[in-house]
Amino acid sequence: MAVPSADVVKIKIFADGADLESIRDAARDSRIKGFTTNPSLMRAAGVSDYKAFALEVLKVVEGRPVSFEVVADDFATMEAQAREIASWGSNVFVKIPVSTTKGNFVGPLIATLSNSGVKLNVTAVMTLNQVKQIAEALAEKVAAVVSVFAGRIADTGRDPVPHMKSALDVLKSRPRAELLWASPRELLNIFQADEIGCHIITVSPDVLKKLPLVGKDLDGYSRETVAMFHRDAAAAGFQIPVAARRSAS
Repeated sequence: MAVPSADVVKIKIFADGADLESIRDAARDSRIKGFTTNPSLMRAAGVSDYKAFALEVLKVVEGRPVSFEVVADDFATMEAQAREIASWGSNVFVKIPVSTTKGNFVGPLIATLSNSGVKLNVTAVMTLNQVKQIAEALAEKVAAVVSVFAGRIADTGRDPVPHMKSALDVLKSRPRAELLWASPRELLNIFQADEIGCHIITVSPDVLKKLPLVGKDLDGYSRETVAMFHRDAAAAGFQIPVAARRSAS
């Protein structure tokens, strides 16, 4: 197997998070082609003013695509919030959850916004039926992103790779719509997603930190791991008393 290189993958890597310092770090990396966030990440990062945070992020990302999510749960308010978010910049994609909290598919809202030119990122998608419904609702000539949570699918014991391949086939009817591999669990997911032709993958800061490991010599990595165990044992002052043994002679 050839040693992988993060510099030759075709898939677009988007940084996922809400910590401004991490976003600034990612923005300095030419391999990062876009950014995403969500209300849960923003809450965890201590964001209190949604719009102020979003406008600051837009300054940092310098024109690269960035997704911000509506926070309402009814169609009318979601639409109003989506149009407000879209007005913040031409590089903004508006995240719309695939359903309300009651499980109502947001297809009519997707159609209304997409046909009026709003670039959407339909999120929290899990099933192929959802992908089909989204494709039918999207305008053919307006850019969009469909975020399928491959990592969460894998958490259920299902292999996400064939699932994502099928999602790509479904989206062929909407050439302006890109498939996003969401919630990756490890660096390997970048290469899995790239191999099947997925358009985008979101990567969290903890996974982004592992990019320098790509292609690392495994013999050297093994020695580093051994040294880590030895160093930590010494730092902890661990001792294993060994009883004297009589000679067998």
